[in-house]
Amino acid sequence: MHDSGPVIGRDSEIREVTRTLLSTGDPARALLVVGAAGTGKTSVLEHARRAVVEEGAKVLRLRCHDGASTPGAGALANGVHSALAKVHNRRSTVRISGARRTPRRPIAQYGELTQLAALSEVLTDAARDTPFALVIDDVERMPSATASALGLLIRVFRPAGVPMVMAGRPVHPKDGGASQLTAAADLLLELPPLRPSDVEALIVRRLGRPVEPALVTAVLRALGPMAGTPEAVLSVLDSMDERGDFLELGGHACLTEPEQALRLTTDVAQLRRLCWPGEPPDAIGLEAAAAAARALEHAEIRLDDLHRLKPGGPRRAGLLDRALTPLVGDGILTVDGDGRASFAVPALAAALRALPTHHDVSSLHALITKSLSDRLGAETAGGGHPRLADHVTAAGALLDDALAVDVLLAAARTDARSDWPRSVRAYSSALRRLAPHDPRTPGVLYESAELSLRHADHPGALALGEPLLACLDAPPAERDRDGGRDQDRLAYVSEVWALAALHEHRLPCAEGSGPQGRGVPEHLPAVAEIAALAGPYGIGRVTHRPESETGPTPAVGRRSGSGSGSGSGPLPSPAELRLLAASSGGRAELLDALGTLNALDVLSPHEANGAHTLDRLRHAATHADLADALATVLGDRYTGAGDSTAAHYHAMVHSYLEGDWDQALSSARRIEARSRTRGTESATAQAATAQTARALAAEIHCARGELGHARVWLELIPDGVTHPLVAWTKMSLRYWTGQVEEALEEALGDARRARGSGLLSGIEKVLLRYLSYALLEGMPRAMREALDELEALHEEVGSPMTHEAVLFGRGLVHGDGDQALAALQSVQQRGDVYLSLLCCLCLVEIGEDSERWLAEASRIAQALGIGRATLTTLGHMSRRRSFVLPRLRPARDRLSKEDVRLTVMVSDGATNRQIAARLASSEKTVERRLTQLFQRTGCRSRAELAAAWLDGSLADRGLVPGGVPGTAL
Repeated sequence: MHDSGPVIGRDSEIREVTRTLLSTGDPARALLVVGAAGTGKTSVLEHARRAVVEEGAKVLRLRCHDGASTPGAGALANGVHSALAKVHNRRSTVRISGARRTPRRPIAQYGELTQLAALSEVLTDAARDTPFALVIDDVERMPSATASALGLLIRVFRPAGVPMVMAGRPVHPKDGGASQLTAAADLLLELPPLRPSDVEALIVRRLGRPVEPALVTAVLRALGPMAGTPEAVLSVLDSMDERGDFLELGGHACLTEPEQALRLTTDVAQLRRLCWPGEPPDAIGLEAAAAAARALEHAEIRLDDLHRLKPGGPRRAGLLDRALTPLVGDGILTVDGDGRASFAVPALAAALRALPTHHDVSSLHALITKSLSDRLGAETAGGGHPRLADHVTAAGALLDDALAVDVLLAAARTDARSDWPRSVRAYSSALRRLAPHDPRTPGVLYESAELSLRHADHPGALALGEPLLACLDAPPAERDRDGGRDQDRLAYVSEVWALAALHEHRLPCAEGSGPQGRGVPEHLPAVAEIAALAGPYGIGRVTHRPESETGPTPAVGRRSGSGSGSGSGPLPSPAELRLLAASSGGRAELLDALGTLNALDVLSPHEANGAHTLDRLRHAATHADLADALATVLGDRYTGAGDSTAAHYHAMVHSYLEGDWDQALSSARRIEARSRTRGTESATAQAATAQTARALAAEIHCARGELGHARVWLELIPDGVTHPLVAWTKMSLRYWTGQVEEALEEALGDARRARGSGLLSGIEKVLLRYLSYALLEGMPRAMREALDELEALHEEVGSPMTHEAVLFGRGLVHGDGDQALAALQSVQQRGDVYLSLLCCLCLVEIGEDSERWLAEASRIAQALGIGRATLTTLGHMSRRRSFVLPRLRPARDRLSKEDVRLTVMVSDGATNRQIAARLASSEKTVERRLTQLFQRTGCRSRAELAAAWLDGSLADRGLVPGGVPGTAL
């Protein structure tokens, strides 16, 4: 069979249609293809038609639903005449002309049947002379009389030897004419929805590059029951593309739009055709649907809400009620058992909300709130109907603040256990209405912070920053109405807010988190203590910690009576914060901080003295994994990282160490896209995103030889960040791009600056990489100096990671196979696949069983999709020792034939327009492919790409596959 690739997910359907079109002669059949709007019926027919034509068969299109002829047999005869005219048979043309004249004669009761019989004879004779098949698309658009005539032709006067394929929407029983086609067809082929994997393939083809799984999931959810409709998927993608909602990271497309904002096209004609199964709505009906979508955006509406309003006669309720009824009848709106109305397709609701409407939906929400609060009282209504909180928020200024706050607080406290996300929204809405000096504000802040912390809702806790800082700015005479109680509550909220900021990889009191230019409040040292963790955990710049900060941390300004000082609550105590900060420093500082905890009886003796606890804390600090560090220190008291950025980074570190680099890169892209999602303070969020996530992503790309992608990730890291993981990755990129001296010099400088800031965890990775590159460059003196620094670092830190680095370094410098083997065993036990690869390479050079280690290194390199540089090293080692290197899969970073062709055209000086003409594509597609080519090759411009091609450097780096035309220079 012919390739059916251009139509995704329809291979079997295309084969069936193709078989039918080829069934000329005695086995001729009639096939009806049915499917909802946008399912790809026309594409299936067209692809099958092309396949048949390529085999030399003839396929004629029958068009008889344009309204140019009187519906019925006459219109069918005119359509047949137009189709047969393409066969160029003079005898058939004369006969069909006679059949077209039949209706003009005075006819009896069976005149139409006579005409259909004549049409059948004409088609039979024409097919006998020149075999052909008939294709009729959009049969649902046929007038009923014409569809009935076609059904009679197929059932009663079937033309011998003429296969027919018809396509259209599912037929309703009331459509008398079209329903006859279903009965007349020999076969009925229904196009099912695309599978999720097919939807992903469709998205990838549309965007021209791999996509993040989160993007596919978001599209599927936004489309609901239409998720398997190809045209609906493309409509959502086009809408996102128009608004610039895509972000390309590492060659993958990511989504920077909140999922609930994904929408279908706002083209009214396409919306009507695609989403309304029956008669499309007129302008008034569409505007009413838009009003319904806006009304349901922020609050659930139940039918009893509308019924409660109607006895008083509010006009708005009647309008909305009349709008909902036809939408429910068409299946566009669904109503559950409790009477809650919702759009079946969220993307349709989002598209409708973008359409203009003169209906005031805010007043409807205000009416729903007042109908209950006037009858029951504000607090009783809010407590008995917590869903009123969303109506209050949607009503906005139409409700009085006093009434609104009473309803919101009652609803929030009632919903705190059953529906905590809605409770958080209610607290947030109440805080927007409460004045900073209102005596209720500290209590509301406290309740909201406690709820967010309990459920690890760190974005919700972070949103408390603005009302919190406004409350703290209130004059003391107004702020301290309840004395120390309010002060304790605000201190608690401040700590929850600061900790949430770190979980979201933000800085407390940074720009965008509160008033412009605000720093840490002086009377809240707890916030400063938490903010001090930002640098060591890769969230901000590393700052020097004075010696005075290494002593016992006073609890001045900490809330009293909350258990913070003894570490009994979910927030870290001052001593625990000190332990978290000390985990990135020296061993003496860490043991001193741990001794403070022992004195306070915070940790049990087993936990306090357990080497495993310290090792895990050191491991978390080395990789800037805040979530794991908090879990280690707090234990069961830790409420979790939730869906925060810290949680995604923790997953990324785990995937990186386990060797699942594709998943690690996916986490990095999700973190980066999350920081640019609309609705966040984009500039601040991007600047504060964990630099170590960017560094790890760059490291993976660099190890795989994708230097362009690695450079893009590193360019996102602000200047001045000296975290060891960042320095470690920068050294690798500089080295593999030929900047050997700069790579080694800058790495030592970065490591020394980090040490000067008191940040020691992770420096061993920088020194070990420095030693490895010195080995490759034949610099024995530099190797010995690096080993001396590693040993001095281990004396100061004494962590498992520094111990492994020293063993590995001694193996390389002194050729000590036992030391290298001990390093490998420790690394494998701890879990770091990439470092295991490097240990294996070391053992190949100095070990006794070199062939075994070479095979193991090859296996790990293949699993990681490692880049050309390491593969070349393996090849050199195998040839030098006369080993047979296990066959590896092709490197992922090689250019395809299409990439090479594009590179050749660029080197020949062709413009984007000229390239687009040669490739039969658009200039936009050429520009996107060039951008991807620049990233993969590490070139910054067309000139650099042309130079790299002409001087052979692309081939030298193994990017050009052998045997590709045009590669011989």
